[in-house]
Amino acid sequence: MVSCNRKEDDCGQCHRGVKETQETIDFAAKHNITADIEVISMEYVNTAMERLAKSDVRYRFVIDVGNTLAVTKF
Repeated sequence: MVSCNRKEDDCGQCHRGVKETQETIDFAAKHNITADIEVISMEYVNTAMERLAKSDVRYRFVIDVGNTLAVTKF
């Protein structure tokens, strides 16, 4: 299994292949490991960036692009 640590990547993310990613997901599912996230809309991105600059973020932001695009009129 692939593990990530700050020495490998300062952003806290590892970019591996599909096989390693699937192994990580399977391991997390088997051991009931979840992530704490805050789902935001595209309209909230600038505010989220301001919060990041102020260290006012408890969880990782996840941008809900699908629902944002569903309500956007072109």
